[in-house]
Amino acid sequence: MTVQASSIRDLEADAGMKALLPGAQFADAFRVAVNDDPLTARQAAERMFLRLPHWIGGLMKLRNLVVAPLGLKTPSHAKTIAADSIGPFPVISDTPHRLVAGFDDRHLDFRVIVDVTGSPPHRQVTATTLVMTHNLLGRVYLATIMPFHRIIVPAMLRQV
Repeated sequence: MTVQASSIRDLEADAGMKALLPGAQFADAFRVAVNDDPLTARQAAERMFLRLPHWIGGLMKLRNLVVAPLGLKTPSHAKTIAADSIGPFPVISDTPHRLVAGFDDRHLDFRVIVDVTGSPPHRQVTATTLVMTHNLLGRVYLATIMPFHRIIVPAMLRQV
């Protein structure tokens, strides 16, 4: 299935989402309409994280090279599917309608939430990102990646 670029919407993250990462200082969300019949949140997340365009993979490799000397986590973006992870991120919770993945690090805690709502032809997939920074390094890192994040997440949603 193909998704039209114009069908991806930038939203304000639902206020209730912050309960998934109490204290989060950053939240955003992007939504896409899809018409797949049976589609679970895990399937949508797998399509997002395991079908990355090559340019995103290149940016992630560059990111890992830059942050490794700082002692930050550098997850592998190997194409893996496991019950306890989605791509490079550990799964925190998983239901047919919502998958929550992410990790906690010394500089920031991160969550990505993939929600699937509605039924065909009005099904929607929403990707919400939450971040809680812990120190100056976390704030600098977040400010540095934010322009890329706002391009990468919609590109990942196009893979759904």
